[in-house]
Amino acid sequence: MTDHSYTHPSGDRRRAPIERLLAIMARLRDPERGCPWDLEQTFATIAPHTIEEAYEVADAIEQGDMVALKDELGDLLFQVVFYAQMARERGAFDFGQIADAISEKMVRRHPHVFGAATIESAAAQTRAWEEQKAHERRAEAEAAGRAASVLDGVIAGLPALTRAVKLQKRAARVGFDWPMAAPVLEKIAEELGEISAEMAADAEPERLEDEVGDLLFACVNLARHLSLDPEAALRRANGKFDRRFRQIEDALTAQGRTPADATLDEMEALWQQAKRTEGGERD
Repeated sequence: MTDHSYTHPSGDRRRAPIERLLAIMARLRDPERGCPWDLEQTFATIAPHTIEEAYEVADAIEQGDMVALKDELGDLLFQVVFYAQMARERGAFDFGQIADAISEKMVRRHPHVFGAATIESAAAQTRAWEEQKAHERRAEAEAAGRAASVLDGVIAGLPALTRAVKLQKRAARVGFDWPMAAPVLEKIAEELGEISAEMAADAEPERLEDEVGDLLFACVNLARHLSLDPEAALRRANGKFDRRFRQIEDALTAQGRTPADATLDEMEALWQQAKRTEGGERD
């Protein structure tokens, strides 16, 4: 494997930027001169940080903050470099092999750019991309000695809303889907009725969890049929709640009080005031 040995405490600025970063990471993991925290990390302990960094990238994009986006992309790149260093220490693979593998995949999945194939639209490219991925999944299943599934590759570790969308889209490709949004609304009403029935029967938490999960899954289905991203919709709702609740706190602070001192009716009145102040909001 490529030797990315470290040569200078601050990283040699004469190196290409990625080589400098790889060298810094190698020094951080140096058994004798490295950082104790970095040396303690494993693939499992770093994974949550990677997820967090990806969300911070998404947040910077949503805010339209290019300075923050540059920084967050650097943090995300560092996660890849961290994994590459740990894998290199095990003799599994290194950063160069990661880059080579993704390069090969991109060339393979874009025959209309790097080969003789012709694709005339973004929609056609999406279909071709999905067909290529499906072919790769079938090959992987065959190599593993098992039957391929339409749902192969939709990993369990995805955020639940994201995984629900992917599962539904995969099933829809083979016709397992409602043709329009109206039946999904009926399904949501049905799931609400089942939750009401379980609550009336004083059901166990596990039963309620099942029914609430079914309701959330149906709501994701509605968002998909409306061509909406449920994750983005929920982030927007979270932002709205955050913004309005802070206005409640500010109003109470002006009165020398806190939410703990106020009644629910008082806070609801301030909530409605916050909605009117924002304007244009219908919920």
